[in-house]
This record gives sequence, structure tokens and C-alpha cells, in this order.
Amino acid sequence: MEDKQSQKNEFVREKIKDKPRNKKRLVFRLLNAALCGVVFAVAASIVFAFILPKIIKNDQGTPAATEETEQTQTEEIVVDTEPETQSTEQEAAGPETETQAELPPQEYSLTIEDYQDMQNQLYAIGMEVNHSIVTITSVLNDTDIFNNPYEMEGQGSGIIIAENDTELLILTEKKVINGAKSLSATFIDESMCEVQIKKQDGNTGLAILSAQKADLTKATRDAIKIAPIGSSTRIKNGTMVIALGSPLGTNYSILTGNITSTENEITTEDHNYSLFTTDIIGSKDGSGILINVQGEVIGIVMQSYNTKSANNTLTAVAVSDLIPVIEMLCEGKAIPYLGLHVSTVTDKVAKAYDIPKGVYIREVTLDSPAMNTGLQSGDVIIQVNGEPVMTAGAYSAKLLACEPGQNVTLMVDRKGANGYSEITYTVEAGILK
Repeated sequence: MEDKQSQKNEFVREKIKDKPRNKKRLVFRLLNAALCGVVFAVAASIVFAFILPKIIKNDQGTPAATEETEQTQTEEIVVDTEPETQSTEQEAAGPETETQAELPPQEYSLTIEDYQDMQNQLYAIGMEVNHSIVTITSVLNDTDIFNNPYEMEGQGSGIIIAENDTELLILTEKKVINGAKSLSATFIDESMCEVQIKKQDGNTGLAILSAQKADLTKATRDAIKIAPIGSSTRIKNGTMVIALGSPLGTNYSILTGNITSTENEITTEDHNYSLFTTDIIGSKDGSGILINVQGEVIGIVMQSYNTKSANNTLTAVAVSDLIPVIEMLCEGKAIPYLGLHVSTVTDKVAKAYDIPKGVYIREVTLDSPAMNTGLQSGDVIIQVNGEPVMTAGAYSAKLLACEPGQNVTLMVDRKGANGYSEITYTVEAGILK
């Protein structure tokens, strides 16, 4: 036991000795660490040698970089906003009504000065076109209650409608020259010359007078103008118009007003014409023209077509409907005449009344070429000279292409006991005095 206790005590008293150091390994580690430090230092130096100048340069060039950046941003902004600008321009180029519809209504009241300015402008337009107006003076022979002969003068207005190498052509109404022993025209500069009847139409009541250019001075030729002819097909209710000529009986009058109706139509022998009614006060014997605010003739004042209820207002025939007749009269051609009052058989009328489509004869004038040939009211014209016609306008155009004395072939549908049958008539065109 003593031996074991002795051994145990010996063990407790043993000392742990440090492991002996390896000097070579220690030196190697130190050298390795030093080498790594050198390598790191060299690498860091190289890195700083390349990067540091750039960092310094960038620091010095910050304003330029900022400006470049701003420019780039500006360019990017421009690029971004350009489609919006184009879109805005496209929207602006769109229908004005859409833009206007989005805007709130603006209140604006006209003053008396505004009305006066507008009236002055209208009168200025009328004064300009008055250079195309002439006064027609007719001298008539008459007798008094004691059967003593005497001369009487009448006046009306005319319009310089065209010219050729030797003549001025003046449009007027047949009623102005009826029974005249002599005729003269007074122009805007108050000069006067004699005129002759070139051609007249008993159907429309229009006449063309001829004034020789050789009878006019240079001053007069410079003062007068050919009236510009406009289109009456675009005229609507409420259109502002100016009446010139002698609408109240005094020539060179200027009256302003509005179209009150464009739906009326007059039916004469072989032709139908659109009729304009106005709110312009006029004489039942007045004459002249209607012009638009561009100074173009859109209607010929013809009070003979006025209704009794509107006898104190001006009525005009649409000039576009009259142009074919006016051109023929200016060329000295007579207007062919058959004596039929016609209207178009529309699809609606044809279906409602079981009538063939074509040109319906409403009335045949007494003692006319058409009546003498055997044409009757109720007949439906379907062909003129072998060509089909479906409207009253087409019938009129076919007839105007003919000449007085020429045979005109009409094929009509006539209703009988067994329905409609085709009949062909040959009518010799005449002249309505």
C-alpha cells in the first residue's frame, strides 16, 4: 500500500515540460508572412496607381458629368414627351366640333356697334356687286281716255350676266320689256346706251338684252363688272342674303335678310324650279337678284311666282336651276316647249299608288304641242328619244337638248282596264311666246 501511495504521490509531483520549439519552422513562418505582406503591398500599390488618377479625374469633372447627365436626362425627357406632343397635335388636327364640344359655352352679347359693323360689311358687299346692276328703261306707246296717243316710260333692273367679243349680255325679266317701243340701259356710272332684245323665254319669263360694247366709253367698261354666279344647291334655311336691283321699286337698293324656306318648288311647262322665300320686305312688282355674303348670285328675284300670303316679301328662283336656260338665251337659242307639267315618281309614290317609276304627267297645257299629239295627264314618261328617264330633271335636260321644230319621241305608260301599257308619241317641239 505504501508503495502505491508513494507512486501516486510521485505522479502528482510530476511536471509537464513544454514541447521544444522548432526554430527552423518558426523562421520559415516569419519569412512566409513577410513575403505575403510584400506581395500585398505591391498589389495595393499597383491598384492605387491605376485607380487613383481616375478617381481624381472624376472628382474634378463632376460638373461636366453632371451636365452630361442632365443633358442625357433632358434628351430622355424630350424623347418621352415627343409622342405626347404628336398626340396633342393629332388631337388638335381632329374635328373642331369635338374640341368645341368639350369646351364650356361662352356667353357673348352683341352690342349695337357690332350689329352696325356687320350691316356695314353687308352693304359693302352689295355696293361691290352693284357694279353689275343696270337700270332698264322701256318706252311704251299708249293712249289716254280720249284716244290720244302718248309715250310712257317704265323701269326695272337687269344684271350683266355675260359678255362676248362685241356684246354685253344683260339678264332681266320679260315683264320689264313687254310692249316696249325702245329700250335703254343705265349703268353704275350713270352712262346710258340703247339695248336690244336678244332672246326671251315665255316659260320662265326671262329675257336677255344686248348692249354693244362699241357704244360704251372706256370709263364705263372699267366701271362695270360681270356678276359672279354662285351655287344655290348649298343654300339652307337661315342663310344670310342680300337683295339687289329694284326689290322695292327703286334701283340700286340694298336690302339684307335671311332665307326662310328652300323646300318650295314651282312647276312650269316642262320644268320644275326650286324657290327661295325670304324675310326681306319687297314690292310685288320688284325685281333683281339675291346674292350670298361672298357676293355671288344665288337667286333671281321673280315676284310673279310669289304666293298671295307672302306677297310683301321677296321670292327668288334658284339660279343653279336656271343656268341651262340662261346659257341658251345668251347664245340666242329658243327654248323648246311641249307643254307638260311633270313630277318624279319616287319609290315611295310608286309603291303607295301602284304607279310605274318614271316622270308623271300632272297636267297638259291647253293647245300645247303635247295636247295636240294626244298625251294625257296620268301618263308616265319612261323614255325620251329612246333613252330612259326616271326624274323630272332628267326629262327637262333631254328636252333642252332638242330644238324647236324637232320631233321628240316620248314613250309613256298609260293605265287602262288591264293595267299599264306602253304607248309611243312623236311631238313636234314648239316655242312658248
